[in-house]
Amino acid sequence: MARPPSRRPGHNRKAQYSLFASYVVAMAGAAIALLLIVVAIFDPTGFAAIRTGTAEITRPLSTGMKRTVSGVSSIDEVLAAYWRAGSQNVGLRRQVEADRNRIIEAKGIAQENARLKKLLKLVDVDSSALLSARLISSSASSARRFARLNAGSWQGVRPSMPVRAAEGLIGRVHTTTPNTAEVLLLTDTSNIVPVRRANDNVPAISTGGGDGSLEIRALAAGRNPFKPGDLLVTSGIGGIFQPNIPVAVVVRVQGEIAYGVPLANPTKVDAVVVERAFEQIVTRPDPGVAATSDPNGLAAGNAATP
Repeated sequence: MARPPSRRPGHNRKAQYSLFASYVVAMAGAAIALLLIVVAIFDPTGFAAIRTGTAEITRPLSTGMKRTVSGVSSIDEVLAAYWRAGSQNVGLRRQVEADRNRIIEAKGIAQENARLKKLLKLVDVDSSALLSARLISSSASSARRFARLNAGSWQGVRPSMPVRAAEGLIGRVHTTTPNTAEVLLLTDTSNIVPVRRANDNVPAISTGGGDGSLEIRALAAGRNPFKPGDLLVTSGIGGIFQPNIPVAVVVRVQGEIAYGVPLANPTKVDAVVVERAFEQIVTRPDPGVAATSDPNGLAAGNAATP
């Protein structure tokens, strides 16, 4: 029969000290627990003070332990978030792109609303307007400068009618089809517009340069009166364009010719107004006066009166 192993540490001093220390700690813990029980029974006030002091002393340790436990318990969440970071980044990028597109669309709508409000105000204050339409295309690099209008002869558009935007003059109608019209732009070399300087009425002639610019020549002989920054408007001469429509601004002067740029850029303008010719507006008789002065109408009116 085998001899049972001895639990005595023998001559190992370290094992003896560890065993002795464990006994001391156990006895001290039992004594402290017994003392606390006695104090809690016979002196509840003192026991409350001891509990409060112990809570204050152990507060940093409790806080640290709490954070440690929370961190350990959230390890699985951190790992899961790290594992899903790639797909989340892809989703966020798609959302940012979608939001950016919406912002761009909103800005475009806001700009279009601003232009339409200007155009409506223009139509309200101007009785010469025939109809509102849109420019659906324009030539930006060819020798001839035309724009296409989505309204034609069936809508009352006729050749030589002025076309303008809220920013200024676009040009005049060149040819028409039933539902479209070709607009001869200001920058075309064959488009000649009588203009004047807005601040002192100096008359001039604006001719398209064929490269997006305008050539302005003064009618008076002598030194070129124009300088960069001068604003040019229509003078009303010629019977096509009514006066005071903004046309261009002078950007440079070279010899007897001043060069300007149109205030209304066809590539950036979509909504325009087609107007009746200025001569037609001036010479158009008043319907009331015509009815009164017409003998046939007067006779018909007398015949209808009992």
